[in-house]
Amino acid sequence: MHRLEPRDLTLFLAIARHGNFRRAADELGCTPSALSHALRSLEERLDVRLVNRTTRSVALTEAGKRLYNRVAPAFQEIDDAIEELNVFRGAPSGKLRINAARGAAQLALLPIVTRFLAAYPKISVDIALDSALVDLVSEGFDAGVRLGEIVSKDMIAVPLGPRQRSAYVASPALLREHAAPKHPMELTNLPCIRLRFSSGRYYAWEFERAGVSLAVEVDGRLTVDEQDLAIEAALKGTGIAFAFENQVAELIAAGHLVRVLEDWSPAYPGFYLYYPGRRQLPAALRAFVDFAKTAASTAGL
Repeated sequence: MHRLEPRDLTLFLAIARHGNFRRAADELGCTPSALSHALRSLEERLDVRLVNRTTRSVALTEAGKRLYNRVAPAFQEIDDAIEELNVFRGAPSGKLRINAARGAAQLALLPIVTRFLAAYPKISVDIALDSALVDLVSEGFDAGVRLGEIVSKDMIAVPLGPRQRSAYVASPALLREHAAPKHPMELTNLPCIRLRFSSGRYYAWEFERAGVSLAVEVDGRLTVDEQDLAIEAALKGTGIAFAFENQVAELIAAGHLVRVLEDWSPAYPGFYLYYPGRRQLPAALRAFVDFAKTAASTAGL
């Protein structure tokens, strides 16, 4: 058997983590075809198949699973050892990969990232937008950003901004055709823009007033999976949309949108940076966590 190089195992680990050649190739900075060829070469040298490939999926064989389970911890140990050397560097460096929902990125993450990059010129940040919760470790992310109420309890979480309040908005034209609702249940008879999660489940609009909580399954002819699209549709008079008030504050102030059921609009814990507990945080992540904590403390969070 020909001698294996660390690069051979690095590409295998990336494929195993992502279960997808394209995403693994993006991480490694090569093309999917080049990665597939490199894996085939590795399997030929080992004389064993590591990955089963079809046009739709990539899955580890039993041999591949056994190799991954033995090699992955060893590579993590190496990464941790290298990260420990950061204490001897003048300034943190490296790449930080963060997964976030679009609203979280717009309202909480991007404002702090821009300041962070100015403070740490040797660190780069890669933000991936995803409406679904992903496995940070298997997908190769350092951290994620979501509303505090949906962050798993086994994650370490750091607040990125103040509490967020919901806002239900419609265009003035729509409210000339339909009377503004006085109670959340009246939405069932009004055109609404439904929001669908990546899982396929529809978001039930949440309301709260004087200790009374309601969840309303709204109906409407338009369904979207991004709040930005819902807001755009509301501006065109298609229906009533759900958003966070900071997303639509300027549009409301300019008279382009009108808020309804404001006295029923609940507040949420706000957005949090979250990451799995590790013995040794990567230098870039440690720097960002400390930066976020300082910003939160300054803001009184």
